[in-house]
Amino acid sequence: MKILTFDIEEWFHILDHATTETEDNWKCFEYRIEKNIDRILKLLEFNNQSATFFCLGWIARKFPKIIKKIDSMNFEIGSHSDLHQLVYKQDRKQFSEDLKKSIQSIEDLTGKKVTCYRAPGFSIKSVNQSWVFDELIKNGITIDCSIFPASRSHGGFPSFGTGFPAIIDRDGYKIKEFPISLCKIFNKKIIYSGGGYFRLLPYYFIKNIINNSEYVMTYFHPRDFDKGQPLLKDLSMIRRFKSYYGINFAFNKLEHLIQDFNFISLSEADKLIDWSKSKEIRI
Repeated sequence: MKILTFDIEEWFHILDHATTETEDNWKCFEYRIEKNIDRILKLLEFNNQSATFFCLGWIARKFPKIIKKIDSMNFEIGSHSDLHQLVYKQDRKQFSEDLKKSIQSIEDLTGKKVTCYRAPGFSIKSVNQSWVFDELIKNGITIDCSIFPASRSHGGFPSFGTGFPAIIDRDGYKIKEFPISLCKIFNKKIIYSGGGYFRLLPYYFIKNIINNSEYVMTYFHPRDFDKGQPLLKDLSMIRRFKSYYGINFAFNKLEHLIQDFNFISLSEADKLIDWSKSKEIRI
């Protein structure tokens, strides 16, 4: 099972960075999302490829044509939050209001119920944020894709216990979880299927892992393929490397990936799974 997903955000939506953190900050930057999305949509259309798009509510309000175009091409659309904030920096009320606003902004444009969600930066990082799943369920989300089952700078949930689809049980209320896929190299968990990892790793390495994986969850951003995007000069050397390395050749890698493998959307994957046999996790 190989699932293709995109997180629809602007190139400057860099997490945990002071000068790109707020909506007021974003007014200072060039907008590049429309042409970057068009390029991705053309590639998918040419290859008759399905996918799921996790979109910011802010994008829906600022660029409604993007959401309408994605929807008109029959791609599944989920929420990627409203204002792209780290979940572990929000309290329950802030998270709930952000989630509701994102869902409403998308549904107003598509007329379809939003049923899937992905947290910015996979930033649900401990059982202390387990209330997030209660809020998702309360707002009609049936599938979550926020768990990063390994350590990472913006969160990570290494104690989650699995890198395969599972059911999260919240006192009898349940939500389906599609975590980020990982593999083990020398007994170390490696993430390979999206973002900076995809840009960093050689394509032959990624292809080999996918060929030998039962479950693959990809996650790409328009900025991953935009070699013309401006350089954020106030990033640290490490953040600059993570944010820009490999961009020049990333779109070619994506083309090869789509041509070499048959991917499905999240809703298609949901229908293929016998959830009665899936691992159930109480958080």
